[in-house]
Amino acid sequence: MVEVTRRREIEDAASVLFHARGYAATSVRDIADALSIRGPSLYAHVASKEDVLAAIVERVAERFERSADAAEAATAGLGANARLEALVRAHVRAVTIDPGAASVFVDEWRHLSEPRRSRILQRRDAYEARFRDVIVQGRSDGSFVLVDPGIAAAFLLTAVNGITDWYRVDGFLSPDQLADAYADLALRSLTEATP
Repeated sequence: MVEVTRRREIEDAASVLFHARGYAATSVRDIADALSIRGPSLYAHVASKEDVLAAIVERVAERFERSADAAEAATAGLGANARLEALVRAHVRAVTIDPGAASVFVDEWRHLSEPRRSRILQRRDAYEARFRDVIVQGRSDGSFVLVDPGIAAAFLLTAVNGITDWYRVDGFLSPDQLADAYADLALRSLTEATP
């Protein structure tokens, strides 16, 4: 249990640094300093800085996927509006649990080497496909305006992922308030015809 706790402490400290400085600008010594341990001691718990990045990215990817799975299960058989709203709300909540780690997932996964990078890219593509599929459904049944599903999904996910840049857990909006606002904006962007 102590090893798991120390490993998570390392990941959490690295997450803060990767979010603030970026992966490339953060050294193993920086991570060790943040934990008040010596650099070589860090290697007793992790094999490399990239292994730490991979662990953070995998954990956040799983959080997004589990949240989306729950949203899809709760709205199975419902219309595109309800399904999209649930997916957006789930994504916002997954981001707001730990915006720093979500930021690392969104911005730093590209620093992973192969085959890790390709596996994460496949997961990201599969996740984005959930949004595209709902948009296709909404276009087909007339719920949504005729927009390119790929562009619309990228637009929505870019907007929601942008929360990582400014959201603060102790800020003025609760995760539910933020989820309400983003779900409303997402639906408006796909249901209201432009003038």
